[in-house]
Amino acid sequence: MSDSPTFAQLKEKQRKIRAGFDENLGLRVHRSISWIGRADDCNDDDARFIFLWIAFNAAYADQNMLQPPASTTRERTLFFDYFTKLVAHDAERRIYEAIWQRFSGPIRVLMKNHYIYSPFWQHHNGIAGHAEWKKWFQGAARQFNKAFQRNDSVRVLATIFDRLYVLRNQLLHGGATWNSQVNRAQVRDGTAILAFLTPIFIDLMMDNPQENWGQPLYPVVG
Repeated sequence: MSDSPTFAQLKEKQRKIRAGFDENLGLRVHRSISWIGRADDCNDDDARFIFLWIAFNAAYADQNMLQPPASTTRERTLFFDYFTKLVAHDAERRIYEAIWQRFSGPIRVLMKNHYIYSPFWQHHNGIAGHAEWKKWFQGAARQFNKAFQRNDSVRVLATIFDRLYVLRNQLLHGGATWNSQVNRAQVRDGTAILAFLTPIFIDLMMDNPQENWGQPLYPVVG
């Protein structure tokens, strides 16, 4: 099983081949690697998760996110499109190996955790139309298991990151206590998954500069 590239390896590779990157890819890679490096300097899972999510965000987010109305559906579409490109270029099946071998256990645990399932919180917060969240949660689990059995890396990734996105919101919007024991398992596992996969994503992007990775959400201006 291949390992995930380190910050130093990504940085060295970037310096060697960045002349072949277009401006958009160059900026994405530069920003993402910088946040991977920051995460490596941190021993706290809460902070590491946030830094790694910023690295991931720098890699996939594009200007379409600024088009109104902003929505979770649009975010999911961006996830799916980004993962489709990555998996198509993953000739060595590094993402596949990470999902099905290294992290299959933690991923299945995350999928059983309703505290990182968005409709649960919408119902809990009194938002109409989400009373059947348990039924949806069970249906989502069945769909995920089918995708897992079909080795559908794109759909599995999209589902994983949909759940991690809820965890991201909990942390960034003040919905969790630092170092809390209440959500420790999902933060620990989510951080490990991000720490392994995000460098692979960046490595694949650098290996495929001909792909249209999109315009960064906030380009350098001025």
